[in-house]
Amino acid sequence: MLQAGIVGLPNVGKSTLFNALTRTRKAESANYPFCTIDPNVGVVQVPDARLEPLREIAKTDKVIPAAIEFVDIAGLVEGASKGEGLGNKFLANIREVDAIVHVVRCFDNDDIIHSMGSIDPIRDIDVINTELILSDISSLESQQDKLVKKARGGDKEAAENLELIERLLPHLNETKPAITLDMNEDEHAVLKRLCLLSAKRVLYACNVAESDLADTSGNQYVALVKKFADEHHGAGTCIVSAAVEAELIDFDGEEAAEYLESLGVKDSGVSLLIRATYDLLGLASYFTAGVQEVRAWTFKSGMKAPQCAGVIHTDFEHGFIKAEVVAYDDLIAAGNVAKARDAGKYRLEGKEYEFKDGDVALFRFAN
Repeated sequence: MLQAGIVGLPNVGKSTLFNALTRTRKAESANYPFCTIDPNVGVVQVPDARLEPLREIAKTDKVIPAAIEFVDIAGLVEGASKGEGLGNKFLANIREVDAIVHVVRCFDNDDIIHSMGSIDPIRDIDVINTELILSDISSLESQQDKLVKKARGGDKEAAENLELIERLLPHLNETKPAITLDMNEDEHAVLKRLCLLSAKRVLYACNVAESDLADTSGNQYVALVKKFADEHHGAGTCIVSAAVEAELIDFDGEEAAEYLESLGVKDSGVSLLIRATYDLLGLASYFTAGVQEVRAWTFKSGMKAPQCAGVIHTDFEHGFIKAEVVAYDDLIAAGNVAKARDAGKYRLEGKEYEFKDGDVALFRFAN
């Protein structure tokens, strides 16, 4: 299961947000730096409004959503790449995740201490990015020394790594994340081998006050983060109020909906964040729907039918024959399976079919 790491400076709301994401209070949340030292890991269900209509069509009571893992990583501080604030350990935790949810404080509150003494989201982002970049520079310089001899000896992979490192180092030394370097498809494959922190995809989670949740147009901090994400990183942004989400932990569905409505919003910021992180990880869902259960299966965008069958069981991939597929929208429009078949909306797809988000599938395979 792919993981997204929640990072940020101390006291920006990371652990509060993690607790809301996992509907637990397993991550300590306190008004002082480094209240989280060891990373907390939580499996989170991906909200998907398509599951309930499929359940009604399948006439089943069992629904299994897709899931991803979030890791609550302790707050980084300036100098982390040199070991400040237990930085080396925290950077190692980031190295192990597949993408980064960077929580940025976008609210004023004198009662909650900011580790740098004032609210400045772009400065905070720069601190984190700089530490990731400095760590990457150190890593690449170390790798470079070892690769030179191998490349001279005719090692093709070493030569490819070395060539990209020589392009990356000047880029990183300009404090630009590795992910923003212009690379072709082959170079992107090489980049994965280098295991760089600043090569991970990023989603900026703007943590706002309750009063700004319904309308952030007057929040200058959010505007700055969105502008930065668009112009400097090509990253996405998401609005969430960790304080509101903490309140929702103890509410049932109806109470939560009423509370959110009173704040002028229709959906939980956590739900939006989970879905945005799912997209960030390059994930999509296809469905199986029968009387036993309706289930969302996670696959990487671009996967073909046999690989998607293998998500259920490796035997399905090895013995794959065909996939019987109908688009979610077509099935819902028809109203049931029989009518969708009569309308010719079901298709038999072979090994080269690239699955699409929302496909409803039944696999044929040889034992």
